[in-house]
Formats: sequence, C-alpha cells, structure tokens
Amino acid sequence: MTAFAAITSRRSVRGFTDEAVPEATVRDILEAAARAPSGTNMQPWLVTVVTGAAKQRISDAVLAARKAGESHEAEFKYYPDKMPEPYIGRRRKVGWDLYGLVGIAKGDVEKMTVQHNRNFTFFDAPVGLFFTIDKALEIGSWLDYGMFIENVMTAAREAGLETCPQVAWAQYHKIIRRELGVPETQTVVCGMALGHEDVSEPANALRTERAPLEDWARFLSD
Repeated sequence: MTAFAAITSRRSVRGFTDEAVPEATVRDILEAAARAPSGTNMQPWLVTVVTGAAKQRISDAVLAARKAGESHEAEFKYYPDKMPEPYIGRRRKVGWDLYGLVGIAKGDVEKMTVQHNRNFTFFDAPVGLFFTIDKALEIGSWLDYGMFIENVMTAAREAGLETCPQVAWAQYHKIIRRELGVPETQTVVCGMALGHEDVSEPANALRTERAPLEDWARFLSD
C-alpha cells in the first residue's frame, strides 16, 4: 500500500470482528509511528495497549460508571463552548449521517446512549490503546502527539487493519488510572480501537466528506 493509499483509506471504523491482532503487529505499528517528528526529538508519546481481560476490565468499569450516572470530565477542553460555522455544520452532518445509518431518529436519547456506549467496548475491536502525555509538557508536544497518532493509524492501514481514535475515553481518566495504573503525572489524551473491520456493521458504511482544497488552502506566488 502506498502512503497516499494508506492516508486516503483511513477512516473511523465503528465495528470490528473478534479476529485477533498479534502483539508483534501492534509493536511494529507503534515502532513505525514513533518516527513522527517532535520538538528537539522529545518523543512525548506514552501508550498503554489493552487486550483480553485488561480490555474487558476497563470497558466494564467505564460502562458501570455510565450506568450509575457518575459525573466525569476530561482534563482538557476538546471543543469550544460556542462552536462557529463552518465547524458546527460539519459536526452536525457527520452525526446525523452516522445516526441515519444505524437507525437512530432525532431525539431518540436511548438509542444515542447505546451507540455512544459502544465507544467503551472499543466497538468490539480486539485491541485498545490509550495515549497519555506528561502533564509537564506544553501545547507544542500535543501537536507532536497528533502526528504520532496519525502515524499509528496510517501504519495500521498498511498492516491491513482499521482504527477509530476515541476522545470519548478522556473524560474517564480517573477510572483509567485506577484500572490500568496510569500515573497522575500523565493526562489521558484519547483511546483508539484497532482491529479488522466488521463489514456487516451498518456504521461502517459512513464515508465522511472533506471540504474542497479551495476552501482552506492558499497558493501565493507573488
């Protein structure tokens, strides 16, 4: 697979088979991703990989907290309090496109909750990853981290695998610390599902749009 093919075929898959992914493959993906650039080669990424009983344990703990109605918040703001256009329009479109595929009508809170809860089983993927960063680091290292995470997803495509990056996990950092031993000195950035796509899952028919190049790029020659 070419780099262009890996990048353009990457998408957020929301349904996986139970086909195992060898640990050696996960290691190869992470080692390749670590070639991402970072300021003065600081390499700020820290990753916890969960499979088997460990993955089940963290899923059970978060789902139990959600069922109990516990209040949890991430340690950082991902979205602004008031989102302007064109961003709010894009967000709404992808949300309703997804809900349309999985049969969720507007206002059906119960079905929305069920769908959202699937984040916390990693959409049934056999491998879950948690990405954390040292709290002593600043925004530059977070930018570096984004390039590393993109490398993980691109390398996964080359390996014939799919992914879904999941910021939804960040709000449950306290549970992640308790269950997986992540220290207080690290911020939970996001989770990620990794595995083989379940092609029978309706949500996986989603193909998100991208704004045309002319909307966001300028080419100056004078």
